[in-house]
Amino acid sequence: MTDIQTATGQARIQARFQACAAEGRAALVTFVTAGDPDLATSAAILTALPAAGADIIELGVPFTDPMADGIPVQLAGQRALKAGQTLKKTLAMVAEFRGAGHDTPIVLMGYYNPIYVYGVERFLQDAREAGVDGLIVVDLPPEEDSELCLPALAAGVSFIRLATPTTDDRRLPKVLQNTSGFVYYVSMTGVTGGAITNYDAVGDAVARIKRHTDLPVAVGFGVKTAQDAETIARGADGVVVGSALVERVRLSLDAEGKATEKTVSAVTSLVSELAAGIRSAAKAAA
Repeated sequence: MTDIQTATGQARIQARFQACAAEGRAALVTFVTAGDPDLATSAAILTALPAAGADIIELGVPFTDPMADGIPVQLAGQRALKAGQTLKKTLAMVAEFRGAGHDTPIVLMGYYNPIYVYGVERFLQDAREAGVDGLIVVDLPPEEDSELCLPALAAGVSFIRLATPTTDDRRLPKVLQNTSGFVYYVSMTGVTGGAITNYDAVGDAVARIKRHTDLPVAVGFGVKTAQDAETIARGADGVVVGSALVERVRLSLDAEGKATEKTVSAVTSLVSELAAGIRSAAKAAA
């Protein structure tokens, strides 16, 4: 691991995975879309996630062309954009979260276009100052590392790469070359929101990736319930849940699509169930 990769963002993510491992369990990584369904409610959800059981938070940056996202996350992005969410406001959310004393690692997840428009150098400076620990940018392959990945690492912000069922042993070293923080294993081909059909294959894939890297491996796409989380947690360092959480937001809204008094608790109640599922896996293994 390079000195770059042990900078602030890397250190906080690494420390959290180490703390979870010391408890004998996987980390729960929760995804929510910034600004969904509105800025104030989204900020309240973000603030409530750590106490509900989230170990790491992926904060989605809404974008008009989310090609890797399924319907639930697409709709969450549309709600956020309609409410006026921007990348600048998303960074301000993170800064407010840090200002309240929260040390839960935050990873921004999204697409390169908003960052490019914002300006890479300015974005990385603002992201680091706000307290962003890492980035997942799904439309920047390793061949484009000079665009954002390498500048992010130089700025002390982890760059987390996706590996998929189609990432074979010839491609995997390239994917892992500049990855830091953790590796995000996408459990299926296609977009977010599907269902896992072969847990054994997921476990085999995680084991294969871990033969190539010492980084933690977190599994996402298709994890919807506490049982799903418990099953995945038996073989992974982290469990990522997103579509199920943004669906909780949607289902809590009123007839006009506005937040209700149940919106925050609708999300946090599921997070608590997922966290309990992960801890059940740890107890079973003890």
